[in-house]
Amino acid sequence: MKIRQILEISQGKLLTPHVNLDMEILGGYAGDLMSDVLASIQPESVLITGLSNPQVIRTALIADVRLVIFARGKQPPQETITLAIEERFPIITSDLGVYEISGRLMQNGLPSFEKRMLHAFDRD
Repeated sequence: MKIRQILEISQGKLLTPHVNLDMEILGGYAGDLMSDVLASIQPESVLITGLSNPQVIRTALIADVRLVIFARGKQPPQETITLAIEERFPIITSDLGVYEISGRLMQNGLPSFEKRMLHAFDRD
């Protein structure tokens, strides 16, 4: 699914100019705990989150995420937007909630890109 389609489905507003709206997104992940994102997201996905600090962009870059959507109308601080612009990293804000954005994307064929996390007790 292309970023431009995700922008429409999420009823979002693009906050970063000069990004490739035809970039393919292969799956999605929703979460607010960045350690979980690093542990369980798959590359080339969209991250849907309620967090809006610069750490979200840094985490996304490390995890090879291709797009971040800030849910619930969150307006990221200028520091977050500036970092995303410098990295040419697309970010969207949407008035919809995390659950609704996720559901809409899944209904339109975008699969979950959340890997199962192993815990100490799973290793037996």
